[in-house]
Formats: sequence, structure tokens, C-alpha cells
Amino acid sequence: MTTSLTEIAETSRSVAAARGRNDKRDRIASALRALDPDVRAIGIAFLMGELVQGKIGIGWAAIADLDVGAAPRPPTLTLIETSRILDAIAETKGAGSATQKKRLLGSLFARATDLERDLLRPLLRGGLRQGALDGVVLDAIAVAAELAPAAVRRAAMLGGSISKVGADLLSEGASALGRYDLVPFRPILPMLASPIGDLEEALGQLGQAALETKIDGARLQVHKDGDEVRLYTRALHDVTSRAPEIVSLVRSLPARSLVLDAEAIAFDASGRPLPFQETMKRFGRKSSASGPPLVARFFDAVHVDGGSLLDAPLRERRDALASIAPEATRIDSIVTGDLETAEAFYATAIAQGHEGLMAKSLEATYEAGARGASWLKIKPTHTLDLVVLAVERGSGRRERWLSNLHLGARDPTNGGFVMLGKTFKGMTDAMLTWQTEKLRALAASDEGWVVHVRPELVVEIAFNDVQESPHYPGGLALRFARVKRYREDKSASEADTIDTVRAIFAKSRAK
Repeated sequence: MTTSLTEIAETSRSVAAARGRNDKRDRIASALRALDPDVRAIGIAFLMGELVQGKIGIGWAAIADLDVGAAPRPPTLTLIETSRILDAIAETKGAGSATQKKRLLGSLFARATDLERDLLRPLLRGGLRQGALDGVVLDAIAVAAELAPAAVRRAAMLGGSISKVGADLLSEGASALGRYDLVPFRPILPMLASPIGDLEEALGQLGQAALETKIDGARLQVHKDGDEVRLYTRALHDVTSRAPEIVSLVRSLPARSLVLDAEAIAFDASGRPLPFQETMKRFGRKSSASGPPLVARFFDAVHVDGGSLLDAPLRERRDALASIAPEATRIDSIVTGDLETAEAFYATAIAQGHEGLMAKSLEATYEAGARGASWLKIKPTHTLDLVVLAVERGSGRRERWLSNLHLGARDPTNGGFVMLGKTFKGMTDAMLTWQTEKLRALAASDEGWVVHVRPELVVEIAFNDVQESPHYPGGLALRFARVKRYREDKSASEADTIDTVRAIFAKSRAK
């Protein structure tokens, strides 16, 4: 049975080289069958590019700075040993923790072979992309466990962890399926929305639909059973202690047991939403129950008084929500197929300072953890012409390219550039090939992981908003930045300025 890290590293490389989805699935399934029962959850997580520990407080700089010498031969690291070291890193906190984390990380890499290091680096950075997306891994689990893919997906949805559920199904087969059902205090992965260009396209796809104000808050899943209430984030972390005012609201709702989808948000004295970061102060690593008062706005009901509504159409779930949550606690919504009515509702949402709209099929069941075509999000977007300041080497499928762009706006006061963030999104393979050749020709210095380039190449970037950020010298960063196209027709002197970015930020704050 497989217990070594190197066997997972070999599988990861093999999957990255595979061309088709079915080929990737079958290679993963073969590896899953061979995993020792004690390491199945770890192996599944690694193949998905995740850690069972979640975030462990290691940045790319700490990985880039490692100097551990030549790799040993033959391989000796087991998956359990690797996971235990990662546990120790995750649990190291307080004064001197950065030094201790780096020492532990160094001890791990000192024992890892070159192949294992090639797996660990992107895995720890959160950038392992070999094509083993969640759906491919779930299909591989179904093949390896000889179960129907739909049954495996539902179990993972209700279990909240693909690696944990996958390990159970591989060990116990069909008998483990009955363990996963929707009950209070077992959070499920949230259903997600796909972006779409505009309302006309959304209604053309859905017909008559439920339109909801898209609030820029913190996604919460609220659970209640009797007087006990718990709140979970979209990542399924328990944040009950962070929002006692929402706990009190949920406790007051007339259902004995329930599971509802909600957004938590803070408003100013005039009733306009505060920036997303103000809301998130209540849910960050150093947060507490202090900060701006939060309110909940409910928008879906997936369990009410002992009955699961996962397989009920949205129209029924909306009725169930309306029966237990007062209108003032629900997200504003209408049902329409008329474009003029929809556009008026959209304009109102934007005027009130919200992000945009959600358009949802009234017949759609709740597809937890899925991002499909039955929930669509419509948001106004901005574009800026920015300058590429540096680029990071790709990993996984992109390892042969320069991928993640460092973006800067022009500073007219000193002739320099102000970094606004990074993006690897929106790039086709052809674009990656072109930009790799172009940026290599512009290289000014090479730090191994990051290549700094002469600030000459202009790229058009689409983004949703500008937010405050302590991580960049200008104090601002782009939200959801993605590449639209390169502007070879423009010189760096024609790029947008930091003043333009500040104006966008000021306007969004004023709204």
C-alpha cells in the first residue's frame, strides 16, 4: 500500500502530464486504490492541492528563502510524517513563531527529494495546479470506490470535506454513504454562482428568475436546533462567538431547527453598507465580537424543522424562508422575466451601494459546493491599463510558463509605479506562451520564484472593486483582477495612474 510522499508526488506529476479529464481521473483513481487507509485523507488533499491543516502560516517568501542543500536519495518521507510536521507548523504561534515555523519547514525540505520538493513548494503556496480539480477528484473517488459519481458528490457536499469523505468511502464503500445527511451543526459546502455578462444574458438563459440584491458581506451558514445556534463561514469555520447579535436573531426565528444561507454585513448610520473589509474585521484571525454591529440578511433555506430542502426547487425554498424569516431580515428580491423590471431593480441595488444582482433559476435544487449555471452573478466591472512589474513562475500545469503578474499603476509624481496586486486569471495558453517570451526579454533580475521585469509592458485588467490593503505601498489593491488583453499599442507612460485608482476607491466608498 502507498504510504510515501514520493508516490503522491509521482502521481501529481503524472496527472499534470495527462491531457484529458478521464485520463486524469483514472490516474488519480489508481493512486487512491493504492493508498494505505491511514493516509487516504492526506493523499486526497495533496492531490487536490490542499493541506488537511488548511492555512499554516507559511508565505512564499519563507519557501523561497529556504537553503537546505542537495536533496537526499532515496526518498524516506512518509505522508504521515509530512502531515505531522505540517501540524507542528500550523500549531506554532506567538513570539518567535516565524523562526520556529521556518526551522520546521527547513527540516521537512531537508528530508525531501527533488520530486517531493516540486510537490511541496506549490502545495504550501496554494498554487498546485495539475488539473486535479474537485470534480475530477470526486469522479476518481467514485471510480476507485466503485460508487455512482452522483452519490459521491452528494456525500462530499454534505460531509463538507472531500478528503475526509473520500477516505471514508474508499475504506467502507456504499455503507458510508448513509452517514452523510443534512442535519444542524454539520455544515455543508455552500452553493456558488457563476459570473455572467449582463442581465439580458442572464434572463435569456434562465427565463423568469429570482433576482436578489448582491450584498458585499460575509457569507454565513446559520444552524439552529432548539436554543443552540452556530454560525459557519463559507470555508465551514465556526464563527459563532464573533457575531452574538446574529446568534440572537437566529434564536428568535420560529422554527425549532433550521439551516439557512445568509450574508452578514455592517451598515453605516444612514443605512448604506460599509466596505467589505469592515465586515470582515469580525471574522479575521485577530477578530473578536467587537467592531461595527452586524446584521444578517437571509436568502435561502436548506433545512427547516427536521426536513431537508436540498432537493426542493428554489421557489419552494423561498416560500420556506419567508415563513420563518421576517421580510426585513431577508435579502431584497423580486421574481421576474422582464428585462426592464430587472434593470430597474439592478439600478436600485447599485444606487444603494450594493455589488450588483444574483439571478437564480426558480427550479434549481441546492447544489452544495457547486458553481453552475442556475445561480448567476451580475456586477459592474472596471478596467485599467496597468504595467507589469514582475511575474512569478507557474506551477503544476503552468510550470513551463511565467504566470502570476505583479501589476502597477503609474505614479505621475515621481515617474515610478505603485503595485496594486497580482493575478494569474483570464489567461489562455496562447497568452501564457506569448507573455513568457515577452517577459523573459524584459527581465531585469531573477529571484528564482519571482522575475522582476523592466516596466514596459501594458496589460488591460478587469476588476470588480478597489479595496484598502496594508500589503501594498499605495494602501490599495484590486479585487478579483483578471487579464483582458495586452495593450502593445500603449507605452508605460500611457498607463493609468494611481490617482485614477484612488478616484475609483473614493467613489466606491462614497456609494
